[in-house]
Amino acid sequence: MILRRDHVAGGAFVVGGVILFACSGDLPFGTLASPGAGMMPKLIITLMIFFGLAIVVNARASPPLASVEWRDFPYALRVMAVAAIATALYTFLGFLVTMSLMLFGLICGIERKHIAGAAAVSIGITVATYVLFNWLLKSPLPHGKLWF
Repeated sequence: MILRRDHVAGGAFVVGGVILFACSGDLPFGTLASPGAGMMPKLIITLMIFFGLAIVVNARASPPLASVEWRDFPYALRVMAVAAIATALYTFLGFLVTMSLMLFGLICGIERKHIAGAAAVSIGITVATYVLFNWLLKSPLPHGKLWF
């Protein structure tokens, strides 16, 4: 059997879903009549596992894994590093500062776009998202140590 891209991708979704499902026992599941906080995450994880299995089953249509070009791998590592740093700083710096810095770093630092445009886009998207979630949807976002 030839190992294909979809074998690896679907398998990663299945393994990740099983690990998440095993770790998601903290929230109560509830019942269908009275769903608990854990029902929706477990439903989404179950769907993730199901669709991962569907990808594995249909993997014969995908190209072989050996044909993967790894020239974009350093780029992907830089994006993952920025996302990991933003995740680590999220509760300390708060939503506004962290997301603005993350978007600015991705746009200006990794994509090499103009600094003024990168600043305008990163601040604009962050403020629009903050207004949508914090004010309109009444879903509070972390303020961090500086209240931002």
